[in-house]
Amino acid sequence: MKIKSILKACACLLFWSSLGLNTTGQSQNAGLKLPPGFSAKTILDSSGKTRHLVVLPGGLIYVKMARPWKGNGIMILKEDNAGKASIAGGFGDYGGTGIYVKNGYLYASSNEAVFRYKLNEKNEVLTPDQPERIITGLKMGRQHETKSIVLDNDNNIYVNIGSPSNSCQLQDRQPGSLGVPGCPLLDSAGGIWQFRVDKADQSYSQGIRYATGLRNVVGLDWNQQNNTLFVTQHGRDQLNDLFPAFYTAQQNAELPAECLYMIKKGDDAGFPFAYYDQLQKKYMQAPEYGGDGKKEAGKKYLEPVVAFPGHMAPNGLLFYTGTQFPEKYRNGAFVAFHGSWNRTPQKQEGYYVVFVPFANGKPSGNWEVFADGFSGQAEVMTPRQAKHRPCGLAQGPDGALYVTDDVKGTIYKIEYKK
Repeated sequence: MKIKSILKACACLLFWSSLGLNTTGQSQNAGLKLPPGFSAKTILDSSGKTRHLVVLPGGLIYVKMARPWKGNGIMILKEDNAGKASIAGGFGDYGGTGIYVKNGYLYASSNEAVFRYKLNEKNEVLTPDQPERIITGLKMGRQHETKSIVLDNDNNIYVNIGSPSNSCQLQDRQPGSLGVPGCPLLDSAGGIWQFRVDKADQSYSQGIRYATGLRNVVGLDWNQQNNTLFVTQHGRDQLNDLFPAFYTAQQNAELPAECLYMIKKGDDAGFPFAYYDQLQKKYMQAPEYGGDGKKEAGKKYLEPVVAFPGHMAPNGLLFYTGTQFPEKYRNGAFVAFHGSWNRTPQKQEGYYVVFVPFANGKPSGNWEVFADGFSGQAEVMTPRQAKHRPCGLAQGPDGALYVTDDVKGTIYKIEYKK
């Protein structure tokens, strides 16, 4: 009888362990799988759809909401010494994704404009109901409408303006429809625009199209080692669905790459005329513009510094400059993958945070999965199964890594202890 009880207890322990739980039923590392020495916890269990965020000294956190939550498009959190955050207020009646802090100002974007708020010495917003609108009139379609933002060290702000279509077809996402000649939407979308941070109500005419040929950028950050902009692009969809004569379902699931680019002024990443094939390591002509899955596009487009598998949706990019994590992570890039929806009939991919080692401002090794298990599923066949989907990344003053989830609004904090 005693042996049966021991066996039963062991079986129970194995069951809880398989779920990432300890014997008291409490989640270990908030259900995440992490490298040795790292731990994770949730500082906020649920809220609205949290997108990008900033974490400031004194436990103050500003979170951009995809849509206003309880009337506020920016949520204010206060993290206590025990590592739990409480909602301390909010402001802004607009949804969106972008949020950034630099030189005493908080910058935030709607899907059509960018605002800034003056901060006091405690990093509190002085006039939450009276923001300065510094950019207005940005193109917004029914897809890829979010405006991610980042600042450089010379008082410039960079704004992603995503393509309002999948691949600039005459009839969007319709089988066999060809591309619009010249793709005129690139005049106002499908790229990164540069504006000044201190001028009011700038429009396209006051900005500069800094880079083009980028279908949709959600993750972007400024690399301080080489003083350069880096972005992660969402690649185009539905190669097999739209052009089944040229692509198999397997190719549809894997292509094209989700690319990490180092961006200089005037760069062209090829969209919609070409896409990057990470398997062949070359640009291919898009089928909407004369491609057949075999025709190369040549070497006129910007080469990615990393080409990830297709359709994983890189929504967050952060260069780690803290000292809490081991030396290998210093100045490297974390990328939050929101997860795919269009790899059927294969299982979906992504739903994790990866790490890319960097040295002297360039990748120095292969990327690796850093934090996995956000989805809560062994296999995800449809995004609706995912309990959480990573979106935004931020570094805390102590070097901890914060990750948002825009399914339930959970916010994770990842730490390292020797």
